Order: sequence, then C-alpha cells, then structure tokens
Amino acid sequence: MSLVVPPYPPMRYTEDEPEVSAQLRRGDQAPDYDSFGLVQYHYLADQKKTDGDYGLYRVDISPKGGGPGPHFHRTISEAFFVLSGQMRLYDGRNWIDANQNDFLFVPPGGIHGFRNEADQPASILILFAPGAPREHYFEGLAQLGELTDDERRDWFVTHDNFIIE
Repeated sequence: MSLVVPPYPPMRYTEDEPEVSAQLRRGDQAPDYDSFGLVQYHYLADQKKTDGDYGLYRVDISPKGGGPGPHFHRTISEAFFVLSGQMRLYDGRNWIDANQNDFLFVPPGGIHGFRNEADQPASILILFAPGAPREHYFEGLAQLGELTDDERRDWFVTHDNFIIE
C-alpha cells in the first residue's frame, strides 16, 4: 500500500551534527504576567524562542474571569486546547461549552472568542501560528482604559485584533 505523503517544509537545520538545544519549562513555574489576579499568562514558547514559527501560551483564568468577545486576526491562526475547567468558545456562529481536552482551531480571518463564565478556574493552551508578539498584546490590555478611542483602535490594529461588534 503506497500512501502519498505531502512534502515536508524545506530543511532548516543544515549542520552535520545535531545539537543540544531543548528547553524545559516546569509546570509549576510562576506566570510571566498576571493580569489583576484574574488571568495568568505563561509564555511557554514565544515568537523569539521559536524564531517566528509559532507562539504557545498557557492561560489560567479565574472563576468568572471573562475573556475576549468575537474578533478575528488577519495574519495569524489561533488554536485553543482546554487543559482544565470549562471554557466558552465562540466558533463564529455559537458560544460552545468546551471541556478538558476539547480543541478549537481558527484559521486567519476566522471569527472566534473565549471566556471563562464558570464558577471554577480554567486553563487553556493557546497556539498562534506563525509566531506573533502576543505577550505585548496580553500585557497592554491593562492600559486600554487610558487610551483615546483613536489610540485604542490603532492599538488593536497594531496587534492584529479586529473586534466584531
């Protein structure tokens, strides 16, 4: 039985010998950013670390900690994997209850949103591909109230975040 295998990407590592370059991050490491005790962000593999391939973040959201409403991105895909708790995920049509091990993939241009409305904490993995400096977005959310409407609109465009009203 012969299977047709799609081509692999071009070779990127061209040295003759392999290298020791893996990096372990322990699960109990403190968050990289804490947003008012409601949301903790763990920058597992950011754009710099992956040379722009992807960004992987663990996001821990407190009970009834909320989250972003419907929006889309023009330059990146986004994927959500529920590690624990229950999340509400928006697939562009409906808000769906998502539980542990549920997964949602959103290509560029796909409308989506997520939030924790439950009485229990929730934890999710968020994958952005290609990598984008999302840590700047996460950390900038706290200052949105200080911006004018024009500055806020520009900030969202800079961070490839287009709100659906």
